[in-house]
Amino acid sequence: MSLTDSATDIRQGEELNIQAVETYLKDTIPGLTGNLEVKQYPSGFSNLTYLIEIGTKKLVLRRPPFGTKAKTAHDMGREFKILSSIREYFPYCPKPLVYTEDESILGAPFYVMERIEGIILRKNLPKTLSFSADDAKTLCTNLIDVLLELHAIDYKKIGLDNLGKPEGYINRQVAGWSKRYRAARTQDAPDFESIMTWLEKNQPADSKNPSLIHNDYKFDNVVLDPENPLKIIGVLDWEMATIGDPLMDLGATIAYWINRDDSEEMQLIRMLPTNIEGALTRKEIISYYLERSGVSVQDFTFYQCCNVFRVATIAQQIYYRFYHGQTNDTRFGMFIGAVQVMERSINSILEKNG
Repeated sequence: MSLTDSATDIRQGEELNIQAVETYLKDTIPGLTGNLEVKQYPSGFSNLTYLIEIGTKKLVLRRPPFGTKAKTAHDMGREFKILSSIREYFPYCPKPLVYTEDESILGAPFYVMERIEGIILRKNLPKTLSFSADDAKTLCTNLIDVLLELHAIDYKKIGLDNLGKPEGYINRQVAGWSKRYRAARTQDAPDFESIMTWLEKNQPADSKNPSLIHNDYKFDNVVLDPENPLKIIGVLDWEMATIGDPLMDLGATIAYWINRDDSEEMQLIRMLPTNIEGALTRKEIISYYLERSGVSVQDFTFYQCCNVFRVATIAQQIYYRFYHGQTNDTRFGMFIGAVQVMERSINSILEKNG
């Protein structure tokens, strides 16, 4: 059984116009020959990702989801620009090839990039892959080392100073995610009002050293070397990247991190293998980052809670689409439970530290 991430049959309702894609790609990318085959990567809940095979060439196509969508949340051109700008300085990025706004091809803008073939970790390790406790620790430190490399990039030097506004970044995050949650709330969802009030009143000052941040950096968005699974060779899904507070980026990673000794209900919403023996805990991840970066922060509570709330909002937005019949994907229906668990988790953190 292959350890590398595999594409499968395309989900119903998310099919592509294969003839139109083949014509466009062969007209714009030199040297493509042979018949085109398309499969879909089954994971992910935002932008749709497809494997394109033409002859011996393997490419990846990214497009927004079908149906109602906010353009700013699925800006293919922005994602393509980020990849094009930073690949020279951050070689973990896949090589972007073409981007088009011509909606006559697929009904939406899309871009195509080279495929990075490797291992992508999901909820549980594949049966044919195992790590010793020391290996698990090394994998975790390697994950954070790559994040530190990203944060060290001089974003102004590579022409991305207009990608985001670091001044007021945290304030906009709190206000923006609060607005999005209220807009996506369904009758069966918690209101989060006391949490949103706490976040509004406890914001830290703007970072003195803003950086390029990924905003969704976690195990299932990195690619591991099949020959050496402790080595990271790719970083994927740049749709939420911006210029902002690097501690918020670390907080985004921590928001998905379930410790081995976390409660049973936290284990139920675990999406990544962060609970394997030897894996660093959230506290250890934070300490490692701060030590290596030289950044000093007295209390990480805000960064953690703000990002768990952000993940809860994203989960609620996904559930909203299911609740209102905007998707037939049954996976979306399970997200209400995760939203409820995350609300209890934030309240528990605030009771201890807030």
